[in-house]
Amino acid sequence: MYSGSEISWRSRIGGGSQCAGGRRALSEGYRRRHVRNGRILGATMVGACLVGIVGCGSSVDGTPTATVPTRDAESIQVYNPCTELSADVLRATGVDPASKTTVTDPPSGPSSWRVCAWFPDGNPYGMTVFSTSHTLDETRSKDTIVDIRETKVGQRTAISFREKSDPDGCFIAFEAEQGMFEISTSWLSSGKRDVDSCVISSKHATDIEPHLPK
Repeated sequence: MYSGSEISWRSRIGGGSQCAGGRRALSEGYRRRHVRNGRILGATMVGACLVGIVGCGSSVDGTPTATVPTRDAESIQVYNPCTELSADVLRATGVDPASKTTVTDPPSGPSSWRVCAWFPDGNPYGMTVFSTSHTLDETRSKDTIVDIRETKVGQRTAISFREKSDPDGCFIAFEAEQGMFEISTSWLSSGKRDVDSCVISSKHATDIEPHLPK
């Protein structure tokens, strides 16, 4: 029996109704990852210069100099995996479309993160698809990740990495015009762990990547 605290993270960051069943109960590391992403929603660009706004530069000998406009991650409309990934694509990669768990998917307006998770039958892990306007370079610079490795997903530049808070899980992040996508695998609270989670994440990323915007 899993405790309710393992799935209560969803209500804390605005997800949908609490999912039932032991296979959907998430490990503490999995919960922390999603809550962390929930905390950064809307916060990245606070105090930054927005696209098209002049006046964030410095001056040289009293003459103002404009800086290169900063990309406003909060205003970009990102792909929504929660509603746009088809059931056929999800089945083909080995997860149950009916097991969808909404991590964050605001009902209106742009959002820098849209995130949903799905679960396979008979395997003790969750697969999460992160769609974001943030970038690989931002991810590389985070001090919360380890084991960063350069790779490719299809023809896209990508990295694999692990979160310090969930060293048994694995993330594959790959570039997109909107910013990037991440595909993660994290183990549930119990069950056999006989495969490297990066192998699983890479497989799901390879399967899903052709169906995501460039």
